[in-house]
Order: sequence, then C-alpha cells, then structure tokens
Amino acid sequence: MKTATWTGLWMMICVSALLSLGWLENAEAYESGTVTDGAIVRGKVTFKGSVPEPKEFKLHRYPDRAFCGELSDGNGHRLLKEVTVSQEGGLKDVVIVIEDIQKGKPFTFTDAEVEATMCQFLPFVTVVSDKRRVTVVNRDPVAHDIQGYAYDLAGVDIVLHRPALNSSGTTDIVQLVKGRKVFTMQCGMHPYMQNWGYAIDNPYYAVTDSNGSFALADLPAGTYQIKAWHPIVGTQVQKITVKPNETVSLDLLFDGK
Repeated sequence: MKTATWTGLWMMICVSALLSLGWLENAEAYESGTVTDGAIVRGKVTFKGSVPEPKEFKLHRYPDRAFCGELSDGNGHRLLKEVTVSQEGGLKDVVIVIEDIQKGKPFTFTDAEVEATMCQFLPFVTVVSDKRRVTVVNRDPVAHDIQGYAYDLAGVDIVLHRPALNSSGTTDIVQLVKGRKVFTMQCGMHPYMQNWGYAIDNPYYAVTDSNGSFALADLPAGTYQIKAWHPIVGTQVQKITVKPNETVSLDLLFDGK
C-alpha cells in the first residue's frame, strides 16, 4: 500500500515538473481536420475619439542619428506612431482571434517575420504561431540590438535577445511562459524601434488592415469567444454563434476616452 502511495505521489511530482517546463503544454492542442459548411465572420474595428499622439524621441540621444533621422519630424525628433486610424475611423493592427476552439480547419503557419528597416520594426503588430518562432531581418546599414519582453502583474520576462542583428537576420523562439500571449520587442540602441507580438494557438485569427477590416473563414458551427486586442487601446471580448454556411457580420468599436 505504501509503495502504491509513493508511486502515485511520484507521478504527480513528475507531471507537475513537466507542466512547469512546458513539455505537456500541447496535451490539449488544437486538432486540425476537415470543415464542411463552414461559416465566415467578417467585420470592421473602428476607433472613436482623439487618436493618441505619437511618442517623441530626441535623436541626439541615440546612435546613428544621421541615418535614423531620415524619418523624423524635421525638428530633431523621431516619432513612434502606435495607433493608426483611417479617415473613415478604421483601426489598424488589431488582432482578432477565436480563443476557445479545439478543432477546425488545418493549422498551417509560416514563421512570423519582422523587418528592421529605416530604424523601425515592421509590422508594428505581428502574430506568432503555437511554435512561437519569429524571424527578424535587418535591412539597415546600422546595427540593432533586439530585446523582447513579456510582462504582466506577475513580473517581466526576457523572451528574446539578439544584441547583434546582421543583414541575414535571425530566427528564434519567443519564450513565452505563464500562459502569456503578448510580448513586445524594441532595439536597445534605438528605443523608438518598437513593435508588438501576439501568440495564437489555432488558425482562426486575423490582423485588421488599414481600413480596420478582418475576416475569419471556415469556422465550424458553434458558439465561440472572440477577442479583439490592440497593444495600446486595449481588449474587447464577445461571444458569437455561427451556423453552417452562415456569414456573420461583427463590428467592434474602441473608444479613445
């Protein structure tokens, strides 16, 4: 009896250790399959109110002032625009994702790609898959120091660090733990080089375009939780129900107040 008890305790300890190391994190991973009569969710994210002003950085404080200053306000400042809104109010760079889906269309995903060009990281918002792989390429003739962070109330973790990014680029794994989905990257030499990443675990996601539009296709019939996330203006969560072959319209509004 004692042997069985100790065996059970040992198994519990092993499982806890594996979970803490992330070895069993895919035990309930998304299951790819064939979707028939799938639904489509189309929509637009709009922004109401005053758009936040870009952040200002004094170029003389940082290296490579001449090259990085090619994108400046003409008064010695480099600007970082974090919120992009079209003339019609469409909000760009919003990640739309179905959070609670376990099975659906095949999950095919190439590595996320970020470019360092003209001393900025593009795109401003990127998406990494369940593998958390990202490729960063330097298009500039100057050096960059990539630093990646994930933070919440539990603290701050360094998730990526490449101090010497060359022209051939680097492919790395973003080390997200504690269930985190969001991370940010910046250059340690040029702090106005910043962008954001969001980790997804299924193929039902989109990033809004310059008009704030998005579409999710081949969604199995059912009720789901859909999240809209923007790194600066916040998050919205809604429940949606879709029927076979249905096209659902979903418009979301972020208020600048």
